[in-house]
Amino acid sequence: MVELLSADSLVSVFKQCEQAAHIIIGYSGGVDSHVLLHVCANHPAFKNKLTAVYVHHGLQTEADAWAVHCANITTELNVKFKVFRVNATPEQGESPEEAARNARYTALKTLVAKDNVLLVAQHREDQLETVLLQLFRGSGLKGLSGMPEAMVFGKGQLLRPFLTVSKQAIDAYAVENALSWITDPSNFSNDYDRNFLRNAVLPLLKQRWPACDKTVSRSAKHCAEAQVLISEQARELFGHVFNAIDNTLLITPLIKLDIAKQDSVIREWFNCLGYKMPSAAFVKRLRAEVVLARQDSDPILTGSGYTVRRYRDKLYCLTHDAPETIRNFVWQTGELSVKISEHQVLELVHASSGISFDQWQQSIVTVQARKGGEKLRLPNRIGRHSLKDLFQEAGIPPWKRELTPLIYLDEELVAVGDLWISADYYQVSSSYPCVKLKLINI
Repeated sequence: MVELLSADSLVSVFKQCEQAAHIIIGYSGGVDSHVLLHVCANHPAFKNKLTAVYVHHGLQTEADAWAVHCANITTELNVKFKVFRVNATPEQGESPEEAARNARYTALKTLVAKDNVLLVAQHREDQLETVLLQLFRGSGLKGLSGMPEAMVFGKGQLLRPFLTVSKQAIDAYAVENALSWITDPSNFSNDYDRNFLRNAVLPLLKQRWPACDKTVSRSAKHCAEAQVLISEQARELFGHVFNAIDNTLLITPLIKLDIAKQDSVIREWFNCLGYKMPSAAFVKRLRAEVVLARQDSDPILTGSGYTVRRYRDKLYCLTHDAPETIRNFVWQTGELSVKISEHQVLELVHASSGISFDQWQQSIVTVQARKGGEKLRLPNRIGRHSLKDLFQEAGIPPWKRELTPLIYLDEELVAVGDLWISADYYQVSSSYPCVKLKLINI
């Protein structure tokens, strides 16, 4: 007997949406998302809150026609509609499925504002496929937990109302309500792992174990509950190893933990940074090649979208963004902040000590990248010091030194980023205003 699907049967999930300022529905035009849209459009509490979003991947020749179909359906249901075009071209090491999914969720994330909810139509059989794929990839508890029913997303929340609903119930609802939906021909191609699983493997499994979608979903829930406990322990350990000032891991307390706890803390680090979770093989190499490397070495380990490096007693995780360079330019009088590189802004801050504001205003201020050999005399210290020695003394990694701007007044070096001000220009005054510099990452 096929279970019945209605708004009443989803009341516990939909209750979470009632306080939302706006509800966004990921609408592909397929049967699952059409049923979700139809159920929501007929829910009295959601009236005037809904926007259906069609993500146009540009991968199918029919995509334009599908967008028109979706627009027509939303008009019939009196629901606002938006088309979002994305570039779903796979990057190196990324499958077409992964590229399309990442592009889709990246686009949707920009639409979910505070107090907004995104609803997507993944169901119990999708959960079964996800868990099996993770199992075949050798995933741990986190992967075997499958998709969560609710999660933070963008500035709001993502919910999967159908995650405990069978595919049969969704299809039955569509037929009973005479819905018209799109069938993507690529769904029948077994070139993709998920399609192969869905089309060739699951029918055989269900012949033997008809309720496997329900039982595997239950196992995923057990894994998720176990993962919560492990994550709580990892966060407690993580707090003793993590340096929140520069988002690094401290190596000395890390290596005092046993191997399993080290792995757990490293994974929590990646989770905290918002990076893709590393494989077991990558974590093993990280421990062997980076954590246990000599303190005076500069080991580098590259993963999917990031690089892990060691400097002294810290681990740094850096993204694979294009290398930044400091641009050389004149800081115009009156500007309180300037963009010095792709992801850095230098800001002028009024203070009771620092560089005389009058002198700043009357000088030609230039911002330059390091050339090498620069020296600086510091307040309360004897002699002039090379920037190389100052950077080493302050424990600043080599790759960060090249992104530290040098500020000159009338061709005299007066400041190194927001780290040091030359003793020749530094003053403390209660009568005359001063300025300091603040380097901001954007």
